[in-house]
Amino acid sequence: MTEVLLVFCTFPNAEKARQIGTHLVAMQYAACVNLLPGVESIYRWEGKVHNETEVLAVFKTARIAFAQLSGELKKLHPYDQPEIVALPVADGDAGYLGWVTDQARP
Repeated sequence: MTEVLLVFCTFPNAEKARQIGTHLVAMQYAACVNLLPGVESIYRWEGKVHNETEVLAVFKTARIAFAQLSGELKKLHPYDQPEIVALPVADGDAGYLGWVTDQARP
């Protein structure tokens, strides 16, 4: 297993996702972020079922930077309770994974 994590977070629009994603990469809390617009989310919030179009951001980060990335996401995110889900990368290209861990340094 590597020390690389994929962190998923949805945003209300591309502008906010791009703004926060750029900030987190600049702070070196993430090496890279991919923005996937047009994600349809169906969820229950405050007792009601919602259906919204969102932007999914996939952050590539090092495990050592996750606490800073998560804290900054919570601070800057417009949602009361943002989705912040981290999955470990089981394997991958050694060069790419090394680049991620070199770039994501809190």
